[in-house]
Amino acid sequence: MAVLTGAALVVAGGATAAARPVPKIVVKHGVTQPVFSYKDAIREHVYVETGVDSDRDGKTDRVNVDIIRPKETEQGLKVPVIMDESPYYDNAGRGNESERKTYDAKGDPQKFPLYYDNYFVPRGYAFLAVDMVGTTRSDGCPVSGGPSDVLGGKAVIDWLNGRAKAYKPDGSAATATWTTGRTGMIGKSYDGTLANGVAATGVQGLETIVPIAAISNWYAYSRMNGVKYTDDEQPWLSDYVDTDPAAKCAAVRADLDKGEDDATGNYNAYWKTTDYLDGTIGRVENVRASIFAYHGVNDLNVKDDHFAKWWNALAKRGVQRKVWLSQTGHVDPFDIRRAAWVEVLHKWFDHELQKIDNDVLRLPRADIQLGPDQWVTQSDWPAQEAKAVTLHPGADGSLGPEPAAKGSTGTFTDVPGAGKGTTEAEMVASPTTAKPFRVAYVSGPLPETTRLSGTPTAGLRIMLNKPTSNVTALLVDYGDDTRVDYLGTGSGIETLTTEDCNGEGTASDDGCYKQTRIKTISSAVNVVARGWLDAQNRESLSDPSPLKPGSYYDVRWDTLSQEYLLKKGHRLGLVLAGTDADYNTEKATGAKVTVDLSGASISVPIITGQDPAALLTPRPATPWRGPSQVTLPVQERKLS
Repeated sequence: MAVLTGAALVVAGGATAAARPVPKIVVKHGVTQPVFSYKDAIREHVYVETGVDSDRDGKTDRVNVDIIRPKETEQGLKVPVIMDESPYYDNAGRGNESERKTYDAKGDPQKFPLYYDNYFVPRGYAFLAVDMVGTTRSDGCPVSGGPSDVLGGKAVIDWLNGRAKAYKPDGSAATATWTTGRTGMIGKSYDGTLANGVAATGVQGLETIVPIAAISNWYAYSRMNGVKYTDDEQPWLSDYVDTDPAAKCAAVRADLDKGEDDATGNYNAYWKTTDYLDGTIGRVENVRASIFAYHGVNDLNVKDDHFAKWWNALAKRGVQRKVWLSQTGHVDPFDIRRAAWVEVLHKWFDHELQKIDNDVLRLPRADIQLGPDQWVTQSDWPAQEAKAVTLHPGADGSLGPEPAAKGSTGTFTDVPGAGKGTTEAEMVASPTTAKPFRVAYVSGPLPETTRLSGTPTAGLRIMLNKPTSNVTALLVDYGDDTRVDYLGTGSGIETLTTEDCNGEGTASDDGCYKQTRIKTISSAVNVVARGWLDAQNRESLSDPSPLKPGSYYDVRWDTLSQEYLLKKGHRLGLVLAGTDADYNTEKATGAKVTVDLSGASISVPIITGQDPAALLTPRPATPWRGPSQVTLPVQERKLS
C-alpha cells in the first residue's frame, strides 16, 4: 500500500493539537482505490489570468476553471490534476451523448461531462473542466487552435504550480494549495489538440497528455500538400464554438480568414502559429510530458497523419509514449473498448501523476485493432518487422514488383472544366475498365494474408498540359469482407440502449453512459490509404512551383497511415486520379495528366514471413472486372 505523507495540524494558539493524520491515497495491486466520497467532493470555479487579450478589448482574458476535488484536500491531502480543456462545453457538448455542464444557484459546477470526475476523484485526483479562451464562461475569442487557445490552457497549469494568478467569483485571490501541481491533460478532438499544443510549449507541471483523435498541425487539418479539404475552415470553426454575439469576434475571424489563405492552399506564417510540431508558440522539441495517444486509422475528420507525424517526432526525442489505434473513424476509445480503456488509462495516470510503480510501462507499447473483433499488441508503432514493398503499375493494368517498360504511360484528366472532381466511388469502381478521369492498376489474388503497418508513399513521374493539377492516390483492397463501418453513421460504432457506470455518481452526475458496439458492413471494396497533392506544391508547401506543360516532373508524397489486414485471395489496387470530390474542395483544373509508368510506384510497409515481392504477382490474363458500382458515404464535417 502506498500513501501520501502529511503533517500534524496546528491550532490557533500555536500549540500542536493531537496529531490528526492527513488523509491518505490508498493503493492496491498497483492502482489507486476509490476511498474518497464523490458526493461530498468540493465543487468550485475560479478564473485564471491568461496573459493574452484575444478579443482585443485591452484587458487580459481570464479562463473559467470548473474544479471538483476530494473534500480531504481541505485537510492537508494534496492531489494531482486531470484536466480537460475544451471549447465544446456549451455548444456541441462532450462525448457520445453530447453532455454539457450544469451549475447550481451560486454558479458552481454540479455536472461535469464524461466519466473522468466520477472515476478519478474518488481515487485521489482533482478534475478540472476548463473553458477554452473565447468559449462558455471564459473571456476572449477562439482562434481555431492558435496561440491564445493554447496559452489559456498553459496558464491554468502555471496557476496550479504557483506561477499564475486566479480569482474566486467574489474577486479574491485563489490559490491551488490543494494540489501537487502534477497535471495530465486529456480529451478528444479539439480537447486533445489543446493537450498537444500545451505540451508543445514545454510548460512545467504538465506530466502527461492523453490526446484522443487530436490535431498536431492545423494546416494538416485544413489541407494536404496544398490541396484543401475544406474552405473557410478556420473562421468557420471559431464561429461554431463561440456562443457570444457574432459581432464580438468578427474582426478576429476576418483575420483568421485572411491568414488561412484559401486562395492558394499554401503553408504560411499564419499556419506556423497553429503548428505544434514546429511552430511559433510550441514545437515538439519542447515536449517534456509523456503521451498516451489514441487515433482511428480511418478517421477522415482528424486524419491519422496528425498522430503519425506527432508520434514519430516524439519517438525521435525518446519521449515516453503509448498508443491505441482502432479501425473506426472519429470515435473515443471509451466507446470502442470501454473496460480495457478505463483500466489502462487508470494505470497510466496513476503511474504518471501519482508516481505509482505499476506495470503500465511493461505492457506492450501499442494496441492495434485489425478487424471488428481483432486486437493485437506490439512493441511499437509502426510494427518494427514491417518492411517497405515497392509496387509498380504495369502497362497491362497490373500492379506488381517489377517496373513497367520505358515508354509505358497512363493518362487521365482532372475533370474537364470547372467541375469539383470525381467521387471515390467512381474512382475505385470497375478497376479494369478504362475511364477518362482515372487510371487503375490491380494485383493478382494475394497468395496469403499479410498486414500493412505504417505509411504508404506514392511516387510518380508526371507530365501535365497545364501548370498544375490536383492528384489523388488511393490504395484499394478489392475483395469481399466484413469490415468496421467507419464511413457510416456512428463512424464505426452503434449506440445501444443499455448503460454501464464508471465511478461514483450523484443525482446531478451519475457517471453512467450508454453502451456501444462495433458496427460492421459487408463490402467488396475498401479504400485502405488516401493521399492528395497539388502538383505545384511538390517541392514546397510555402513556395509553389508551377509545372512547365509538356515536361516530366517527379512527385512524391505520403498517404495517410494505416493498420490493415490484406487477406488471402483479395487484390490490391492503385488508383490515380485528379480532384477528389469527397474530400477536396478544390476546383478541378481540367489538366491532362500523363503518368510515366516506368517511374511510378507506391511503397507499402508490409509484415510478412516470406519475400514480400512474392505476395503481389501481376494480374493474370483471365478477365476480372471487380465491383462495377461502389457506394462510399462521406463523413460529415465535424470536429468534436
